Amino acid sequence: MHSEDKKVENQTTQDMAPSRRRFVGTVAAGVAASAAAVPALAQQAAGGNQPAAGAAREAAKRYPRPPFPNQDQPWPALASKMTPRPDHGETTYRGSGRLAGRKALITGGDSGIGRAAAIAYAREGADVAIGYLPAEEPDAREVMQLIRDAGRKAVAVPGDIRDEAFCKKMVETAVRELGGLDILVNNAARQQNHDSILDITSEQFDWTIKTNVYAVFWITKAAIPHMKPGSVIINTSSQTAYDPPEKLLDYASTKAFEVAFTKSLAKQMASKGIRVNAVAPGPVWTPLQLAGGNSPEGRAKFGEDTPMKRPGQPAELAATYVTLASDESSYTTGHVYGVAGGGGQP
Repeated sequence: MHSEDKKVENQTTQDMAPSRRRFVGTVAAGVAASAAAVPALAQQAAGGNQPAAGAAREAAKRYPRPPFPNQDQPWPALASKMTPRPDHGETTYRGSGRLAGRKALITGGDSGIGRAAAIAYAREGADVAIGYLPAEEPDAREVMQLIRDAGRKAVAVPGDIRDEAFCKKMVETAVRELGGLDILVNNAARQQNHDSILDITSEQFDWTIKTNVYAVFWITKAAIPHMKPGSVIINTSSQTAYDPPEKLLDYASTKAFEVAFTKSLAKQMASKGIRVNAVAPGPVWTPLQLAGGNSPEGRAKFGEDTPMKRPGQPAELAATYVTLASDESSYTTGHVYGVAGGGGQP
C-alpha cells in the first residue's frame, strides 16, 4: 500500500490481516459498501465526497430486472443512452484509501465494468488513466470528471486498440502522465451475436480477435517493463470462457484465451513480484448488449436465466477489481474470480 501517511498505512495493515475473509464478504455483497465504517483519515486519502453509508445496498434492492425495453445503438454504444442507465457506482461507491498513491490504466474505462473500476479506484486513492474509442468521448468525459471529483488525477487516452502502435502509445502516455504504472486492467472488448459460424466474416472475426486477444498481449507487453514488484494486472474474462453460448463463438473463444493467458503470465511474473488475475463476469448491463452483442430477444430477457433473475450492474463488480488490485490480495495470482449472480463458472 503506497500511503503517504503513516496512520493510513497502519490502518491498512490492520485491515489486511483477515484478507481472505474480507474478500469473500466483499464479493458476496457485490458492491463497495464493505467500506461503511471508514476511518476519517482514510476517507481523506481517497479524496472527494463519499456517498452515504449503505447507498450501494439500497441501490441493489432497486436494480432493474427483465424485461428490458427494445433498444439498439451503433457500435460501440454509449452508457449514457441506455435505458435503464447502468449503475457504475457514481452515487454508491464509498472509498477507504485501499489504493492510495497507486497509478492505474484501465482499457474500456468509459463505460461498463471499466468505468465502475475507474470510479472505485479513484475513490480508493488511485490516479487513473482510461483508454477508450473516440466515439465514446461523451461517456469518457463523465468518467474523467468523476475521477477528478474524487481528488485524483485523470488521464484520457482515446484510440483504437486494434493498432499495436496505439497500444504502445497508450501505455507510454499513462506512464508519463501518471508518473508510473502499477495497476493494469485489460477490460476493453468486442462482442457480436451470430447465429452460425457461417455468418462470421473474416473481417468480423479479425476485429474481435484484434480487440480481445492481440490488444491484451500488446498492452500487457508494453506495460510490464514499467511495473515494479507489487504491481498488478487484471484481465476481464467472462463466464462464456467456461460455458460458451452458441451465438458468441468468437467472443467466447477470446475469453477462454484470457483465462489461459492470465494463468500462464502469472507464473512468469511471480518472480518479478507482479500479480496477474482475471475476473469472469456473468451477464452485466453494459453497452455491449446494445451494439450487436445480443439479439433483441436476448436483450429483453437479459439476466433472466441467473439465480438472481437479473443482470448484474457494473457497480457490483467494482469491489472485486479493487480487492484484486490491493495489497490485501498479496498471495493471490493466477486465479479467475467469477461474479455471475449465482450462475456460470468459476
